[in-house]
Amino acid sequence: MNVLVTDPIADAGLDVLRDAGHDVETGYELEGEDLLEAVSTANGLIVRSGTEVTEDVLEAAEDLVIVGRAGIGVDNIDIEAATDNGVIVANAPEGNVRAAAEHTVAMTFAAARSIPQAHIRLKDGEWAKSEYLGAELDSKTLGVVGLGRVGQEVAKKLDSLGMDIVAFDPYISEERADRLGAELVDFEDCLARADFLTIHTPLTPETEGMIGPDELDLLEGGYVVNVGRGGIIQEDALATKVEDGTVAGAALDVFAEEPLSPESPLLEHDDVIVTPHLGASTEAAQENVATSTAEQVNAALAAEPVANALNAPSIDESAFPRLEPYIDIAETGGKVAAQLLDDRIEDIEVTYEGDIADEDIEFVTASALKGVFEPLEWQVNAVNAPQIAEDRGVDVTESKTRQAEDFQSLISVTVSNDDESITVDGTLFAGDDPRIVRVDGYRVDAIPHGKMVVTRNTDEPGVIGLIGTVMGKHGVNIAGMFNAREAHGGEALTVYNVDSQVPDAAKDELNEDDRIIGVDYITLNGQN
Repeated sequence: MNVLVTDPIADAGLDVLRDAGHDVETGYELEGEDLLEAVSTANGLIVRSGTEVTEDVLEAAEDLVIVGRAGIGVDNIDIEAATDNGVIVANAPEGNVRAAAEHTVAMTFAAARSIPQAHIRLKDGEWAKSEYLGAELDSKTLGVVGLGRVGQEVAKKLDSLGMDIVAFDPYISEERADRLGAELVDFEDCLARADFLTIHTPLTPETEGMIGPDELDLLEGGYVVNVGRGGIIQEDALATKVEDGTVAGAALDVFAEEPLSPESPLLEHDDVIVTPHLGASTEAAQENVATSTAEQVNAALAAEPVANALNAPSIDESAFPRLEPYIDIAETGGKVAAQLLDDRIEDIEVTYEGDIADEDIEFVTASALKGVFEPLEWQVNAVNAPQIAEDRGVDVTESKTRQAEDFQSLISVTVSNDDESITVDGTLFAGDDPRIVRVDGYRVDAIPHGKMVVTRNTDEPGVIGLIGTVMGKHGVNIAGMFNAREAHGGEALTVYNVDSQVPDAAKDELNEDDRIIGVDYITLNGQN
């Protein structure tokens, strides 16, 4: 087999490919027509961030089996086009975990003891010993936002140095956090209790700019360290809070725009330490991502499972036409259930009733997990969602029964923790028309598409009119409504399809009415 490598990787990765018997060609300057010609005979392609793997590249590579990204980010790869062309896309998400965690620890010490500032002063001939009074980490509280792979590694390292660990991560179990020596708390409490705050959450529409002036005020007197993703901290706000003394200092390796502009206000303050995205820049990390990527290419070329495939369904080709519509139902059920729970998820149960129970539903269950985790995990899909559940200590249960009371086939997704649970049931009408038919026991026939609002309220006259009035007042058009109730005069649940995002002001106005029990805005199909 022929493997083309178009961006430099460590020699160890090239050796893994050659040891498997593959012919390896390196072309680090290839672009345009030269790239198209070179890839035309390739069975495997390995890139970093320098090569744009476009639809044209993929269509030129008729024999291509896999694109391996030696690193995490795949923004330079057209995954949809790869899928259309039957090409697996895989990355190496774990190769730089240790390097990123160690850089986080190093930046934490640097901020606590003003190491770069003192170094510069001494190199300039100043003995400024009396001007730097550092902070010790022992017995201080570390706040961790995002307890994924890197966050867990940071927590373990700094726990061993005597720090108390509090963490915000709604998708990790208390049991897993306990094993790491971390106390799970809500976001505001995490900031308020932290002497040092480290950030390890992916950059998503929900996390972008999530740490702004109000959040930094909660961190008063503390330090913030970010070696994760740029854009999560509002950089202008951070510069202001460091300048006025609200935040004692900051250490950043990533930024909203890179390279960091020389005009950035972050560069104006001695108490803000910056490095040029060095989190993965160690010899070991580069070797790890190279060998991990090469091993995945070897697996794909040998027709074996690919550990970090981002787009490769594990499903029998003959069964796919029957299962494809249920894949969407399961994913939608997971998205709706997770957004309705809006809390830490410890358990996920996927239940199959009726004809669907006779199928091989492993991929369908993985799609339900994808729906649950999609708001949190960058590049989550049906291939890596089960591993995400395992990493986060979330128990997954799958059950089948041939008995189905009301439907030919029914899929139920339940997400829960010790305090509450939410169940969403979905099915197909007329063979291929997906519907949500129950939400937490309430019978509805809701169309799962776009933007939705789920309200709970007392079952009495005027409430639905109130909801419609408030929505209209705030410019939200209701496209459809599906209502259910427990019993006359009890509680009711209504699902609304809406044409635009529901502003917080509308939800607040509704929640002020005593008849409204809860209002949840839900997004599907990648819409906000």
